[in-house]
Amino acid sequence: MNNQLRNIFFQLLRVGLWGEGKPALIKPLSIDDWNSILKYASNHTVEGVIYDSFPFLTEDQLPPASLRLKWAVRMDKIERHNAKMDAIIAEQFLTFEKEGIRPILQKGRGVASYYRIPDHRISGDIDWCFEEDDYSKARNFLKKRDVNFKDTPDFSLDYNWNGIHVEHHKRKFDFRNPFKKKYLNKLLEDYRGVQGRLVINDVSIRLLAQELQLLQVNIHILKHLITYGISLRQFCDSARLYYSVLPNIDGQVLHEIYKKTGILKWSHLLHKLLVDYIGLPESAIPFPYPKEIHIDWMLDEVWHSGNFGFNDERFGQNKEAEFFHRPDSAKRLWGNFKRYLKYAPQEAIAFPFVQAYSKFLGKDSD
Repeated sequence: MNNQLRNIFFQLLRVGLWGEGKPALIKPLSIDDWNSILKYASNHTVEGVIYDSFPFLTEDQLPPASLRLKWAVRMDKIERHNAKMDAIIAEQFLTFEKEGIRPILQKGRGVASYYRIPDHRISGDIDWCFEEDDYSKARNFLKKRDVNFKDTPDFSLDYNWNGIHVEHHKRKFDFRNPFKKKYLNKLLEDYRGVQGRLVINDVSIRLLAQELQLLQVNIHILKHLITYGISLRQFCDSARLYYSVLPNIDGQVLHEIYKKTGILKWSHLLHKLLVDYIGLPESAIPFPYPKEIHIDWMLDEVWHSGNFGFNDERFGQNKEAEFFHRPDSAKRLWGNFKRYLKYAPQEAIAFPFVQAYSKFLGKDSD
């Protein structure tokens, strides 16, 4: 995609995400242009956000009717999937609670509630974390129920529940640096009394406190940037979350959290990208960032890598290493290590050690 069309893509993304404005088109886009936009929207799992820009376009700015129909069918599928996911979230939450297990909904459908049209935010799976030692209780519950789950790296497990992929996470945050564990546990304890709630299918679902939701969403982005990349969907999550919760939080407190967890310099990059490309009003940023920082290099990496780096066309498709899941893994990991070492050195340095531990020694095996 050329730079002009990419610029239009981001204009459409902003219109759909915020529900205002319209793209500045010199001439109508061709069917090939629209197919390219749809391809990249799918790669970044934001086809729902782009679709939400259509009501704000004039007739000559809209994609051809045949493509709009194809897109509408895709949206219907997304809406149905999200409805099924909501039913399972409510069912599982109640089931766990009856067993004395206290789940907390992470990311996904929890973050979708901050969008203009929550059912158009694509959610790949259901992510649960748990209060205190309830991860072990939930794992034992699955064993008793004969649920066919698999322990995975990153201190997690996964399984299918009525056709929906579900993950349980031991850790609330994707920090690699093990020396931050004590501070993160203190944060969880300090904010326990102000946890959030989200009503899904008449069930009040437990969420982290808003400050910790931001920390969770943003460190998840950084984790994947340091590895293989991440899609624009997660940046939209961060933008909508900031926009929605900033009136309720203290920006200087968040500044201190980012500083103590070692991600303050990187958060400045994130915030500038959210303002310049995703359309988040600068007034919704919790604290100022240096105006002279450059982010185009980071946007280019995000743009090419797409959803967790699976469709990055810059790398060979037949060079998958024995212990990795992406082509040219070593090259990509080394490149991202060098890029982010300056901005989040503790996370970049800790990554290979913690990844090796979690992959070979950190999985439950009983």
